[in-house]
Formats: sequence, structure tokens, C-alpha cells
Amino acid sequence: MKITDFLKKENIRTGLLCSSKKRVFELICNIVSSQTDEQENSCFEAICHRERMGNTGLNNGIAIPHAKLAVGDKPIAVFLQLNTPIKYDSADHRDVDLIFAILIPETCCPSCSPLLPYLAECFSDKNLCKQLRLAKSPEEVWSIFLTFDHVESLERSEESEQTTDHSL
Repeated sequence: MKITDFLKKENIRTGLLCSSKKRVFELICNIVSSQTDEQENSCFEAICHRERMGNTGLNNGIAIPHAKLAVGDKPIAVFLQLNTPIKYDSADHRDVDLIFAILIPETCCPSCSPLLPYLAECFSDKNLCKQLRLAKSPEEVWSIFLTFDHVESLERSEESEQTTDHSL
């Protein structure tokens, strides 16, 4: 599993000025609806409904809003880097400036169950978040995610080899 399996370079925005969580959700849904048959209003309602069930702020200025979509055949991710953090009501009371939204078609939900814990683990990496905050363009963010995915893949491969070696 890799971040870049779900995120496209054209779904990355940097240096955004957003005034509220609602405006962030509207922007996410605008991006998603331009790529799917999902109506912007139904996407917005799905994200808001999920957010009412429990805040999607992770702590340390990061949020992973997510929801189910009625249409589609694969998850769609959107990454937003905000110029000024917004109030998000996260558990740590810190405002949010990095947002990784993931919208998962209902038909994909069972196979995507490990996705949210994986993303939460990735965004707990302080080095990754620092790099994302310093990035100046969507291309730079994309490059950071590609490098992160590559390093993660190598580390998982090494861990697998070590486990195999110990079992011999």
C-alpha cells in the first residue's frame, strides 16, 4: 500500500487560504466531483455526515477527512496544504494545516479497511509532515510522497526479510 496509489498529482493543492473546515470540505468535493460521477453536494454531505460521527483531526495539525461515495471503483485522495491553519476541533486543540482527504466508493470499502490506519501511521511521521509543510508546489509535495512511499516500501521489504531470516 502506498499513498501515491490513491493520490494523483492533480489532486494536490499548496499554499491555500481557507477560512473554515466547511470551506475545506467544499474544495475537496469540488476536486473529487470533477473526476467522478459523484455530485458535489452528495460528496459534501457524506464528508459532513462522517465528521459529525467523530472528528477526523489526527493531532499535530493534521486531518484525514474521509467518507464513502455511492459511485466509483477506486478511492480518491486529495491533499491540501493550507497557508494558514484552520480551527478543526482536533483532540489536541491544535489548528490544522495539512489535510489528506480520502473518499472511498462503497463497493471498495471492505478491501480498503487497512487504509485509514495506514494513513494515520504515515502522517504520524514528523519528518514527512515537516517536509510537506515546507513544500512550495504540488510537484514538490508529489515528489515528497513518492520518496516516502519508496522508503516505506524498502523498510517493509527489509522487515519481511529479517522475519524470514529469523524463522529459518
